Amino acid sequence: MRRESSIHGQWSSKLVFILAATGSAVGLGNIWRFPYIAGENGGGAFVLIYLACILLIGLPIMMAEIALGRRGRQSPINTMATLSREEGLHRAWGFVGWLGVAAGFIILSYYSVIAGWSLSYVFRAAGGAFTGLDADGVRGMFNALVSDPERLLAWHTLFMIMNVLVVARGVRSGLEKAVKFLMPALFGLLLLLVGYSMSQGHFMEGVSFLFKPDWSEVSGDTILLAMGQAFFTLSLGMGAIMIYGSYLSSKASILKTSATVVSADTAVALLAGLAIFPIVFASGLAPGEGPGLIFITLPMAFAEMPGGLIFGTLFFLLLVTAAWTSSISLMEPAVAWLVENRGFDRPMAAVIVGGIAWFLGLGTILSFSLWSNPIGFSLTIGGEATFIGGTLFEMADYLTSNIMLPLGGLLIALFVGWRMTQRSVEDELGLHSRVLFKAWYYVLRFAAPIGILLVFLKAVNLI
Repeated sequence: MRRESSIHGQWSSKLVFILAATGSAVGLGNIWRFPYIAGENGGGAFVLIYLACILLIGLPIMMAEIALGRRGRQSPINTMATLSREEGLHRAWGFVGWLGVAAGFIILSYYSVIAGWSLSYVFRAAGGAFTGLDADGVRGMFNALVSDPERLLAWHTLFMIMNVLVVARGVRSGLEKAVKFLMPALFGLLLLLVGYSMSQGHFMEGVSFLFKPDWSEVSGDTILLAMGQAFFTLSLGMGAIMIYGSYLSSKASILKTSATVVSADTAVALLAGLAIFPIVFASGLAPGEGPGLIFITLPMAFAEMPGGLIFGTLFFLLLVTAAWTSSISLMEPAVAWLVENRGFDRPMAAVIVGGIAWFLGLGTILSFSLWSNPIGFSLTIGGEATFIGGTLFEMADYLTSNIMLPLGGLLIALFVGWRMTQRSVEDELGLHSRVLFKAWYYVLRFAAPIGILLVFLKAVNLI
């Protein structure tokens, strides 16, 4: 049964949905993780494998999640409960909605803390704090930040307030206005930084690092890495794409909009690589993985380069923008549920969700200082002891990334591919080509679940 619109509102156009969904997908991981793992795992060979995985996992599941959202026109929790009832299925399928919202909520709690680092670095870069510092100086500045609970709390609080202010204003006045400004700004900042990288004389070295195919670096692990990146980069399985899909017009093509979002997300990741690595190579630095690349290596590079103060500030503004567009999408599913089920108005619901996520974020803040000692237990398998646990931040990240999100994506594929009637799926998807629908349906039913299962088994070290 089609519902024409959500009680929360509707995107004013297909373009706005594309901007919003791309904003949800593009996050901190796009800026450093994809370019790095591409360069270290075969360059262009990895990119080709990744694109194939996007077609087999990312795009089919995104289409399925958008279709569920648009058909239900409610929060993910209520959407899954309603569709399960309409399809005559067991109400336990409603768990899929709860799982996605819970995963997004937990991610929001620690994502806000990490985004706070970027927010802090905007002001540090603009104030010339990195000028004249060597590697030890930059590393010491970063360590001083993350080990200071009071400073982290201040930035975490500011970033969470930024999210609450956007989400509280609703779909049209809040989310839509934000993405219509932030996403063009993100692309504009990226292009400016790519132009800056081209002026530093090592642009082709960065291009080679990213795109030169090296098939000798490709292994089974490379393929699993590409599959995992294809799944995680699109914000699948956490309720964000489903709730955004609930605000999409019935007239919009799910295939075309999904393909555009996937293309834009990949373009951002590749442009980020073209912006970052020429700068790193021009400074004679090694492309370090993870937070070290962003918060230690790049500040050193910007400190030594002409115009580095301006472009370093722009780079960290880019990071904050990417984090902001992602985090508002993480907050939205829980806010929508409170409005639907508890009778709160949207501002109050946003304050409640933001407040609880802020409180949970305290565990992440303390994970870098007072609670930095890992907690957990040892498990002996085959005579070999393995420690299971970590800091609160590490456990939250492991739980969401390695268990909740893959499980959510797998259940979405199984629900749409195996439990909903084919007529319902065809009706919502609206593909006019019978051949195209059958190809998508086959991939969703077989290739995508197998791929996600392999990613899950790899993530928990079972293969």
